[in-house]
Amino acid sequence: MDAIVNTDPASMSMIGLFLHANIVVKIVMVGLLLASVWTWAIIVSFAMKIGGTRRRTETFERDFWKAEDIDAFYRTHSNSDLPVAKVFGAGVSEWRRSTVGGSVDRDGTRERLATAMGASVAHEIDKMSDRLNILATVGSVAPFVGLFGTVIGIMDSFTRIASAQNTSLAVVAPGIAEALFATAIGLFAAIPAVIAYNRFSHGINKIEAALNRFADGFHATLSRQLESER
Repeated sequence: MDAIVNTDPASMSMIGLFLHANIVVKIVMVGLLLASVWTWAIIVSFAMKIGGTRRRTETFERDFWKAEDIDAFYRTHSNSDLPVAKVFGAGVSEWRRSTVGGSVDRDGTRERLATAMGASVAHEIDKMSDRLNILATVGSVAPFVGLFGTVIGIMDSFTRIASAQNTSLAVVAPGIAEALFATAIGLFAAIPAVIAYNRFSHGINKIEAALNRFADGFHATLSRQLESER
């Protein structure tokens, strides 16, 4: 029976596993680590963006419903990059175009207002969720990339066994450890990406609901103003 030989602890560390891995496994590991860094950069920026957008949206809505002069409020916020301000601006612009003449088509104006603000909501949500597809891609692909590294590492282990004609742990362990390390990096990249994707999707859905509520409320306000005009 082959004796079990102790493996050098330094070579079994994370850095040691990377340095002793073959070139294919190294490429897989580096790619997954870069994907992980990219994922965390998106997570941090997205968390700040969504949190700030929600707070500013609440402030905008509160100020809007307190405002007595819509035109003055529009002039103040016309250059804002806030999604709710864009929806508001789309409604005001369509209102002005539809009511510029002497005779106003009330039903047509209502329909155009709803269409303009609905399109603005969809456009702003698309802009906000633009980079979510990266998280979805990393979350779904990274485990399989790690699995590819695992397969390569195990194949390398069998190659070492065949070359050395020795089945001791010292021969088999490094390749298996490299394989498992590639899998671990794949999961390290994928798990935060999946969690963040689900969390941010929920946050964007809440912002979309808030934009739609504002659009509906503003549409109702303009509809009442249409009814009051002769």
